[in-house]
Amino acid sequence: MSTPDVITLPRPDGDLPVHRFRPTEPSGAGIVLVQEIFGVSSYVRDRARDLAEQGYEVHVPELYWRIPDHEVDEGGEGMLERGMELMAATDWDDAVGDTLATVEHLRGELAGPVGLVGFCYGGGVAFATAARTEVDALVSYYGSALPQLLELAPQVTAPSLHHWGTEDAFIPRATVEEIERALDRDGVEFVWHEGAGHAFDNPHPAFHHAEASAAAWPCTLAFLAAHLRG
Repeated sequence: MSTPDVITLPRPDGDLPVHRFRPTEPSGAGIVLVQEIFGVSSYVRDRARDLAEQGYEVHVPELYWRIPDHEVDEGGEGMLERGMELMAATDWDDAVGDTLATVEHLRGELAGPVGLVGFCYGGGVAFATAARTEVDALVSYYGSALPQLLELAPQVTAPSLHHWGTEDAFIPRATVEEIERALDRDGVEFVWHEGAGHAFDNPHPAFHHAEASAAAWPCTLAFLAAHLRG
C-alpha cells in the first residue's frame, strides 16, 4: 500500500480533509470509511490500511474538521467523554453531507463500485448517507444512531451487513431487535457476537472483545468482496 495522504474537498463552509489510502494492487473498487466518535483515530486509520491492503481505495472524511481543537487522547481516562463532546458539537447534517461529498468524489475517481463502512457513530452516518445516494454495499458496526434513523430504512437499498454485540450497554438488545425487524429485507444481514459489548472492534481495552473482533472482520471482508468485487 502506498503512503496515505490527505486531500481536501470543497464544502459550503470550508475545506473537508479526507484521508486517502491507496492500494498497491487496486481492485477498481472504493470504500468510504466513517469514523467513530473518537475521530480519525489510529484505530480507524489501521482499519483503512487493512481495507487498502485488500485492494480498495479508501477515503476517510475528517468529520470533526469544523471544531478547531478536535484531538482525542486515545489512551486517556477522559477518552469517552471527549468523544461524546465532539460528537455533540458536530452537526449531524454536516457529518452526513461531508460523507456524501466523499462518496461522490470517490465515485468520480473510480470506474468500479463504491461501498460504505462505518463504526459506532460512523455506522449511523454511513446508514444515513446510504439513504441519500446509491452505494454498492454498506457495513455498519453497532450503528449508534440507527434507532433514530429507521424512517430512512426504505431509502437504504444497498446490500448491508450489521454487526452487534449481545452485551451492548449503549443499545439494548431489544432495541437492536427492533432495528433488525425494521431493516428486514433481502440483502440485509445481521450478525450477533456473543458476549461482545459496544465498540468491540476498537482495540482500546475498555471496549475490545478479541473473539468478536476476530470473527467480524473476515465476515466484513467477505461481504465487501461479494458486493464490490463480484
